[in-house]
Amino acid sequence: MTFYDIAHESWLSISGNKMRSFLTVLGIVIGIMAVVVMVAVGETVQQSITDQFSSLGTNTIMIRAGAAQSAGVRTGNRMTLTMDDVQYISQLPDVAAATPVENSSAQIVYGNKNWATSMVGVYPGYATVQNIEMEYGTFFDFAAVRNAATYAVIGPETAEELGLPKNPVGEIIRVRNIPMTIIGVTKAKGDSGMGSQDDMLVIPITTLKKRVVGSYFPNAVRQIALKLYQDSDNNVATEQITALLRQRHKLKDSDPDDFQITDMKQVMETMNTVSGYLTLLLIAIAAVSLLVGSIGIMNMMLVSVAERTREIGIRKAIGAQESTIITQFLSESILISFMGSMIGLILGVGLSQGVGRLLLHYNVPFSIWPVVVSISVAIVVGLASGVMPAMKAAKLNPIDSLRYE
Repeated sequence: MTFYDIAHESWLSISGNKMRSFLTVLGIVIGIMAVVVMVAVGETVQQSITDQFSSLGTNTIMIRAGAAQSAGVRTGNRMTLTMDDVQYISQLPDVAAATPVENSSAQIVYGNKNWATSMVGVYPGYATVQNIEMEYGTFFDFAAVRNAATYAVIGPETAEELGLPKNPVGEIIRVRNIPMTIIGVTKAKGDSGMGSQDDMLVIPITTLKKRVVGSYFPNAVRQIALKLYQDSDNNVATEQITALLRQRHKLKDSDPDDFQITDMKQVMETMNTVSGYLTLLLIAIAAVSLLVGSIGIMNMMLVSVAERTREIGIRKAIGAQESTIITQFLSESILISFMGSMIGLILGVGLSQGVGRLLLHYNVPFSIWPVVVSISVAIVVGLASGVMPAMKAAKLNPIDSLRYE
């Protein structure tokens, strides 16, 4: 028999029992579709993590004041970092820029509109650390920091919510009844590892401490952010920073660090590893549907063998070889599995892309793996599910088969 003859007879046999064939194919469709969607979910999560950190950069390091834990008592709120620490850290050979970071909230008033947003006090190096680009105006300089100038840089979302002009440079806003002059608007960027850059008010840290919030410890900072040069080794830089801060804080060898260093590169790698395990778990759960589908194919083929016992007997009586019988039933099993796999692949890709683009407004990455998995499953599941029924059909005694009612 030619390949066309085998495929034609397989199709006639499958189409002869439309409802049973449909339900069997449906099991494979659901299984493949579930696997494709789970793979897309996992890759989307990993892509989202990468996008979040790429805006900040994996060569970024965050230092927070206070030890993580000491004798069972959290000390994360201790003001153990100072602006002088920032100055010394910025002089390290691997550090491209460093800035203290003080976060607060702000109720901004412009005309008859007001908007609640996050406020951050920083050095000019914050623009380098956060990869900030300006849409209008400029970022403030160190002269503004020294003078505690009432200058403000705002995000585009903040400007829109306040109803500011397209180019609001020079406009006056009020923050806690303090007038501030807008000197720049950042380009739209979205969320990053340090919060949204589109809805934020950025001012000199001295302005925040002396004029807006007030502080009993004007030299103390809760957080330091720094960016390394591209060719720098994050681990080496972390060791250098640790040694410098321990020396400046006069810590003994037996004393724990009174600061916490977070390497964004390690954080991203850890999160990608976790999301990878999560993807494998989701795929394993979805694979259960494939197992159920393969059992459905095997059940259908066993029923088909029982129904076609006389047909098998006639074939063997007129000289059909066992290999021909095996090939016939295996081809039917593979054809069912192939149809289900292809339909499941199309539905899975369509569902993941449609939901991602239309509902979540996110470009779901397309991977070749679902295609490879679908074709592989079509062959493997088809063969595995059809071997037992095919062997049973091939071993039937032609005389007993002809007597079968």
